[in-house]
Amino acid sequence: MTSTKPYLIRAMYEWCVDQGFTPYLTVMVDQHTRVPSGYVREGQIVLNIGPEATHQLKIDNEQVTFQARFNGVAHHIFVPISNVIAIYARENGQGMAFEISDEVESMFTGKTPVSAKASPKPLGVDPTPPNGGSPPPPPRGSHLKVVK
Repeated sequence: MTSTKPYLIRAMYEWCVDQGFTPYLTVMVDQHTRVPSGYVREGQIVLNIGPEATHQLKIDNEQVTFQARFNGVAHHIFVPISNVIAIYARENGQGMAFEISDEVESMFTGKTPVSAKASPKPLGVDPTPPNGGSPPPPPRGSHLKVVK
């Protein structure tokens, strides 16, 4: 059975563009991806895949390909669908995150993964407060002084 992941990526991309938002793609970089290595941080890269930033963008069932400029230098970008971690709107963070495939995960962790899930997870505000449910501490006064 065909994965739903590429269909969801295309849908989120279309939604972002229709709303006037900038679609960003977060990618796990490995030997199968072709991206400028100077922009990779901790094995990941965030790519602006908006219409103004890309040329010949193609999101098919196996890969995302396009041409883009990084610091004025044109690059051909190739990303396997299995390496896509998330797609979201830059302006509000709404989008979708995915579990990375077993093969990709095992290359980065060195462990054999337990499951082979690719279920989407909505991005956005986490309803659980980071401090375990207690209210946030009251804001402190500013340390700045008004100088006239």
